[in-house]
Amino acid sequence: MSDAPALSLVGVEKAYNHGAPNEVAVLRGADLDVAQGEVVALVAPSGAGKSTLLHIAGLLDVADAGSVRVSGHETTGLSDRRRTMMRRRDVGFVYQFHHLLPEFTARENIVLPQLANGVAGVEAEARADGLLSSVGVGQRAGHRPAAMSGGEQQRVAFCRALANSPRLLLADEPTGNLDPATSDQVFDMLLQLVRDTGLSALIATHNLGLAARMDRQVRLEDGVVRAM
Repeated sequence: MSDAPALSLVGVEKAYNHGAPNEVAVLRGADLDVAQGEVVALVAPSGAGKSTLLHIAGLLDVADAGSVRVSGHETTGLSDRRRTMMRRRDVGFVYQFHHLLPEFTARENIVLPQLANGVAGVEAEARADGLLSSVGVGQRAGHRPAAMSGGEQQRVAFCRALANSPRLLLADEPTGNLDPATSDQVFDMLLQLVRDTGLSALIATHNLGLAARMDRQVRLEDGVVRAM
C-alpha cells in the first residue's frame, strides 16, 4: 500500500435525477490519481461538478459507477460506518466558507473531531494549540468564530481539517471567500502547511494564479478530468 496513490479515481460517474427528463450527468467517467505528497489543482468553473468530484473523493457521496481508492484502499461497496471511519482517519476537508461551529472556540472546533476519533481530551487540546500556533493564530485559541476575521477563521478551518492527521486534504475554493490580499496570505500558509506535513492535496479553484503554484493542474470539463 505504501506506493499507492493517496487518491485514485477510475471511471467515476455521477448523475442526478436518474431516469427523469431533467437528469443531469455531472461526472462521465472521471479518472484522476493524486500521488503521495503531491498537490494537485482541480480547475473548473462554477457548476462544472468539482464539488461533486471532491465529495465522492472524500467519501461524502457515492459514485454511480467507477472506483474510488483512498491510500490504496478500495471504498466501493463499503458500509456507511466503514466509510465514516475511513473519512475521519484519512481525509481532511476545507470549504470556501469555514463552517466552524459558532458556539465553540477555535480550540474546541479542532478538539471535537479528535474526540470523535477517540483521542483523549488533553492530547486533543495540545494538538489543537500546536496547530493554531503553526498558522499564526495561537493567541485566538479561546475566541469564538464571530470574534475573528475571515482570514483567521479560515486558518482555524485548515487546522480542523488537519486535526486527525489525515493523509489526503481536499479543499473546495478554500480562499474564494476572502479578499485578494488575504486570499494570497492564507493560501501561502495552506501550501506551506501541506508541504511541511507531507500531505497529498486536491485543491479546487478557478484562480489560475493559485493553480500554477501547485505541483500539477488538471481541468474538469464535460464530466471528465483532463490535463492542463
